[in-house]
Amino acid sequence: MNALFDPKAPKKAVNVSINSDLLRQAREAGLNLSRALEEGVTEAIREKRNRDWADENREAIDARRRWVEEHGLWSDGLRLF
Repeated sequence: MNALFDPKAPKKAVNVSINSDLLRQAREAGLNLSRALEEGVTEAIREKRNRDWADENREAIDARRRWVEEHGLWSDGLRLF
C-alpha cells in the first residue's frame, strides 16, 4: 500500500486545542496523542481525497452505472447469489 505521507519526514511541534473532557479520557486511556492525531488526520485526508475523486469522476461513474442497468453484467447468468 502506498503511504499517504512520508513517515520518515521530521516531526514538527504544533499547538492544538482539544476538548478538555476528551483530553482527560485520552490520558486516562494512555493514548499517544501525537499518534492519534496523525491517524485521525491521515483518515480525514484519505476520506477527502476519496470524495474529491468521486466528485471528479461522477459523470463516468453515473454513465457506467446506467450502462450496467441497461445491459447487465457479463456474469449475470453465472452468479449463484
